[in-house]
Amino acid sequence: MPENRREWIKRSASRFAVTGVGATAICENGEAFAKLEDGERRPKEGRMWKVGVISARKQGKPQRINGHTWHFAQYLHPEIDLPTAQKHLDPTNKKYFEEIVRNPACDFGILPFPDTRISHYYEQDPDVSQLFADSFPGVKVATSVEKMVEEVDAVWLGDASGTGDDHFDLIAPGLAKGLPTFCDKPIGQTVAGTRKILDFAKKHKAPLMSGSIFSYEWGVEEVRRIKARGDLGNIEYVIASMMGGYSPKGWFVYGQHPCWSIMTLLGSGVEAVSLYAKDRAAHGMVTYPDGPPAEIWYGRPDLSVDYKYNETSVHFAKGVYRYSPAIEGNFWFGHHYEMFNLARVFREMISTHKEPESHQAILEVTAMIHAGAKSLEEKSRLVSLAEVLV
Repeated sequence: MPENRREWIKRSASRFAVTGVGATAICENGEAFAKLEDGERRPKEGRMWKVGVISARKQGKPQRINGHTWHFAQYLHPEIDLPTAQKHLDPTNKKYFEEIVRNPACDFGILPFPDTRISHYYEQDPDVSQLFADSFPGVKVATSVEKMVEEVDAVWLGDASGTGDDHFDLIAPGLAKGLPTFCDKPIGQTVAGTRKILDFAKKHKAPLMSGSIFSYEWGVEEVRRIKARGDLGNIEYVIASMMGGYSPKGWFVYGQHPCWSIMTLLGSGVEAVSLYAKDRAAHGMVTYPDGPPAEIWYGRPDLSVDYKYNETSVHFAKGVYRYSPAIEGNFWFGHHYEMFNLARVFREMISTHKEPESHQAILEVTAMIHAGAKSLEEKSRLVSLAEVLV
């Protein structure tokens, strides 16, 4: 009999130096894989879900190798022409694709998913789309979003570093048909833009998903287990940190990550945000009317050491639990897991039409970003979300 996913992780732990607490936590986790093992839904009569992928633009220019479409293709599409793909990738991603993402030893017992494939790829410039199609056999270059949504079962919009200003126009045709849709962050650039997308999806009963990979780290699952056990008591506050240098423009894109960490751990209902920034570091405070507070650090230089990328500290009444994407020191394997986990939830949404997070949570993250920016302009005063949600 083929070994299951939990057996695979136990076996592969030593190979990727992920032994110990972290590996055990994943092996024992029922949440991450239960819905794959129990009651999994598949397309009728063995057909595959066809996913149409859209690459958003950055300030009107194409993202030639859009990491948020090329990376997630690894999970949603069964084939890759690795030599061709590697011609277009930087050295880090060449190694990542070959040694982890497309390594059969790292398939979690299910990758690539047996019932999804990318059928079409759309970028306004067909030559950019062709690069993707050449690298992932069987993918067609879509000449328009309107034509593409007539032939697919779901839509994935990837945006590695854009502002979200073109997102509504790109996903509206699919939403109008009721197609399950993933829209990358920042979903709508502004509060009004985000609300426009959410209202449009609701009007057409189209399942919509947005968010950050920070919400899909294995550490999030461990926090849920700790809360369920109750031995450390209630959460008293959360600190969500990430590396990189703060910039006002970067806050609107990458500030979304720690905001989503807080939203995932503490839920919606945020009351206010304040933000202070100096040079390349920013510190934010997030308050709830009846819940624990949270902090955001954007631009922590120490996280660049050994490339942690981000770290979240969850302070319970009787102890602290800290986690980063790395699984026992291996960032790239942990990054692979969080992307797989996000893609798994998207795949589940295709089959169930159930949204993984509320529209209110999506709207509040956008509002947190804009409240933080307003706070920065006004001497770091505490800005209520109500001020920017009007």
